Amino acid sequence: MDILEEIVARKRVEVEHFKEAVPAQTLHVKVEEMMMEGNTCPSMRQALMTADCGIIAEFKRKSPSKGWIKEEGRAEEIPLSYQQNGAAALSILTDNYYFGGRDAFITLARRAGVTLPILYKNFVIDEYQLFQARLCGASAVLLIAADLRIDQCRDLLRMAHDLGMEVLLEIHGEKELDYVELEPDMCGVNNRNLGTFITDVNNSFQLASRLPKDMCKVSESGISNPETVRQLRMAGFNGFLIGENFMKTADPGAALKSFLADCTLKNFESSIVNTL
Repeated sequence: MDILEEIVARKRVEVEHFKEAVPAQTLHVKVEEMMMEGNTCPSMRQALMTADCGIIAEFKRKSPSKGWIKEEGRAEEIPLSYQQNGAAALSILTDNYYFGGRDAFITLARRAGVTLPILYKNFVIDEYQLFQARLCGASAVLLIAADLRIDQCRDLLRMAHDLGMEVLLEIHGEKELDYVELEPDMCGVNNRNLGTFITDVNNSFQLASRLPKDMCKVSESGISNPETVRQLRMAGFNGFLIGENFMKTADPGAALKSFLADCTLKNFESSIVNTL
């Protein structure tokens, strides 16, 4: 098996364990009660489409390829710092075994005062996980084309919408472009091959022109330079998911602030050059 197949196989077992601990009906009732109380989700699509830079800052403590990035990272602190330092939206890893995440991290971030849209970053293969995402406070969920048949993806997208959440549909190659016809709220191009974990930002540039012009487009993984963000914006991308580049620093929020300042400077310099 490649890495993605290994992760998905483990995820299937994990979801069954979750269902044994908290039956689906019990979870559904909790979510229904929360929604009846008027709990709504801020729109990630709108945040990205109207943002100056569109950074989705990610709370990512660990990865299968790098191991621990920031084992001591606290969900009560870093996501709020991201918000205070200019992120357009947040992504929080909730897979525990491979990424050191938990659903509770989103809840903790919300309790700490995070009001930005939060992406539930996991390998969603079952409707049960959508209810988990809604219950913990997510605004949007990630659906990965490589994990799902197109009919499964369609059903999960519809259920996410029924629960009041948006969907970031992730593709990696041209063979997954059919999934874009499902009209997700956002389409992400992952620059990382989830089978090998090899990363190449050129993947976003190669697929940019194959995506609908009016679609909210997100480039994911391997972005570490403000100049890359500027070039991706020119190629039509609205959002830029960045995690490790910030999380590996002593102060992820400060790293985001510095990155955004450089993005603004690059955009200013570019506008000056274009007027000369």
